[in-house]
Amino acid sequence: MSAFGTQFVPEMALTTFDGQQWSDPSLVPSNSILLHPGAHVLHYASTCFEGLKAFTHPDGSRHIFRMDQNIARLAQSSRLLSLPEVDEAMLRKMILDLVIRYKDEVPAPPGTLYLRPTHIGTEAAIGKAAAPSSQSMLYVLASPVGDYFAGGDATLRILIDEVGMRCAPHMGMVKSGGNYASALQMLNKARVEHKADQVLFCPDGDVQETAAANFMLIEGNELVTKALDSTFLHGVTRASVLTLAAEMGLTVSERNLSVAELIERSAQPGAEAALSGTAAILTPVGTLIYQGKDCTLGTGKPGPVTIKLRKALNDIQFGIATDRFSWLTPV
Repeated sequence: MSAFGTQFVPEMALTTFDGQQWSDPSLVPSNSILLHPGAHVLHYASTCFEGLKAFTHPDGSRHIFRMDQNIARLAQSSRLLSLPEVDEAMLRKMILDLVIRYKDEVPAPPGTLYLRPTHIGTEAAIGKAAAPSSQSMLYVLASPVGDYFAGGDATLRILIDEVGMRCAPHMGMVKSGGNYASALQMLNKARVEHKADQVLFCPDGDVQETAAANFMLIEGNELVTKALDSTFLHGVTRASVLTLAAEMGLTVSERNLSVAELIERSAQPGAEAALSGTAAILTPVGTLIYQGKDCTLGTGKPGPVTIKLRKALNDIQFGIATDRFSWLTPV
């Protein structure tokens, strides 16, 4: 399969806001949009997006995972960026209509159909550096994908950075392209200098998140991850994993985690760490790079708890286990 997110179905769902109301959504070719060069998004980064997936079940039916949570988060991101208010019911129908039309493009397991709702400010007004866009465009792309990270015994190498920040603290809850762009310089440097796969941002020793996923430490019977605040993204997959971890009997601790505690506990036998996200699902971390040294977690291979949690999540998503939390929307 092609690189993650590089192939798209022929059409996307699209609607525009003219300053007063949303247009009737329609399916249009997915290879281009009409955008003025002075559009607010191109100059002042008025953009946010979501990522969610549709899955094929053993009986051939298709289901979307936690769609309503992703829609609510896009609406929240739009408000925090002062973009026009999103009509959540309209967006829900746009997503469903697109998946229904291209249900045959939902791959068989382990593949999925990745969905990317995107909201951008389109007003042609380069004088609005200090004012929001009154016009916008909302569209939904669909991309058949495989796994984001390599599977098998592969684990990630993560560089701990106690100086940099992924994004401005008050923007952490916004799923915006600017937040990802702000982390790229540090991520590229970590790849070159440390052969790292990701950077774990820990400003002033506070363990937060990586450039593209939430972080979890598993040691003993405890799963530790940062408590929700405005500095980092409130992951839908993160919330799902925590629910499953509690169901399995793990002690789920949403609290501050210091780098000192992370390094100390990651050295314990059986310690595990993982990244969670729509694309990453739950990807094991094998090595933490700290102060120029490699700190191996456990055997350096995927840990049993991480594997168990990922399987429990995948089994619900792919219809192997009962959807006991009502996370799936049938298409």
